[in-house]
Amino acid sequence: MRNINSIRDEEVDLNLLKDIPLEFCRANLVLPIKLDNGDLVGAVSGRNGIFALKELAIRYSSEPLPLMVGSELLSQAISRLYGQVGSAEEVMQHIAGEDLSSVATEFERPKDLLELTEEAPIIRLLNALLQQAVKERASDIHIEPYEGELDVRLRVDGILDTIIRPPKIIQDALISRIKIMSNLDIAEKRLPQDGRIGVLVGGKEIDIRVSIVPTVFGERAVLRILDKKQGLLGLSDLGISDEQKQKFEKMLSRPNGIVLVTGPTGSGKTTTLYASLGSIYTVEKNIITVEDPVEYQLKGIGQIQVNPKIGLTFASGLRSILRQDPDVIMVGEIRDAETADIAIHASLTGHLVLSTLHTNDAASAIARLLDMDIEPFLAATSLSCILAQRLVRTICPHCKVEYVPDSGEQKFFSEIPDKLYRGEGCERCKGSGYAGRTGIFELLIVDDDLRSMVSRKVDTGTIKAEAIKKGMRTLYVDGISKVVSGTTTLSEILRVTQQDHADI
Repeated sequence: MRNINSIRDEEVDLNLLKDIPLEFCRANLVLPIKLDNGDLVGAVSGRNGIFALKELAIRYSSEPLPLMVGSELLSQAISRLYGQVGSAEEVMQHIAGEDLSSVATEFERPKDLLELTEEAPIIRLLNALLQQAVKERASDIHIEPYEGELDVRLRVDGILDTIIRPPKIIQDALISRIKIMSNLDIAEKRLPQDGRIGVLVGGKEIDIRVSIVPTVFGERAVLRILDKKQGLLGLSDLGISDEQKQKFEKMLSRPNGIVLVTGPTGSGKTTTLYASLGSIYTVEKNIITVEDPVEYQLKGIGQIQVNPKIGLTFASGLRSILRQDPDVIMVGEIRDAETADIAIHASLTGHLVLSTLHTNDAASAIARLLDMDIEPFLAATSLSCILAQRLVRTICPHCKVEYVPDSGEQKFFSEIPDKLYRGEGCERCKGSGYAGRTGIFELLIVDDDLRSMVSRKVDTGTIKAEAIKKGMRTLYVDGISKVVSGTTTLSEILRVTQQDHADI
């Protein structure tokens, strides 16, 4: 018997874990690792673990080979590795023969679901869905009812893919189980509801935002998954170029002004705001945020959760923040004229204000503010910079290959590259050729010339053209640079930017 101080995931045979209940390993602090020449190698902690490994070895007609490890490290490994075992599809196969109709009812009272044991098929299915979503790095789970069928899809790296089609009969039970976990009203089926679930999956603390809306074929649920440990990135981790990062940090170092991050829903705006706050945080600064919702807790920063039901909106929260003597203010989103007006006046009275807008590019953010009846001279005076962004999938490093671009692809480049890169598709990326995402960015610095143009209400196209003359790289151009460097593919940039190559 020897001691070890680490358990590497790639050394563990996950097929062994499929046959052994998680509760057995946790209770006895034992983790079977592999069968090796007639020996069952396993990590154990204490005498119970040794006896448990001997019991498992008998099952496999082998000799136990225990490796001693600390109990805390072993517990973490058990949670982490069991989080990689099984899928929703396998659970569906296992429960196919069970009487699903016994739990697929309308559930008028909460106790109908609460009385179910942890082995109930619906609970096992939902647990497997959550585990699979975390394992595959999914950002969302979609449960979509249609006439006669039920689709469950995962959004991985921005792309939706159907993983299972459970029987329609379990639809109400599955939605009701989600409602119970997120403290929603299971009797209310006519109105939209929003809630949250906090769970541990494979040793990771996961926060899940739940949205349920009624449709003609029943209630539809979307679960957005937030891994609290993965959410806190630095500016260098976002994919922003060194030149853009240097300019952006200069804007963030100013004592006042407005810094806007723009893009559609799911483009990583909030992550960029958090990274920005992390880059300027010091104990000498008072930083306060108002968000909907607070996605990640930031140490040393005061965070306010919007709650419209009690009148705590972005506008009212922002007003209250101004009485808290802040140096830096982060507003999750400028949604209306009132919030925009308060944010602009806050920036003009000595505060640095960070916020987001939903616009297609950087220059369009100026037009959006003017559409909110903000006076042009106020917008011109307060704006420091606007950062537009998108997320693109990155090429899987395990199946990345070179190829020569054809004539159809060459027309998208001002200088034709000798080679490009793509993923052939492998087991690790599930045949997609992509693994993970990075950002493409467009940074518009509002200098004196642009301020004059904004004050005169010059159109968006002219402002963008002037910014490009002054060195602004558009989203498309920044994306093309990442294609040439082998980070992503041309098809991915065209999918996300959806524009021609005229602005190269």
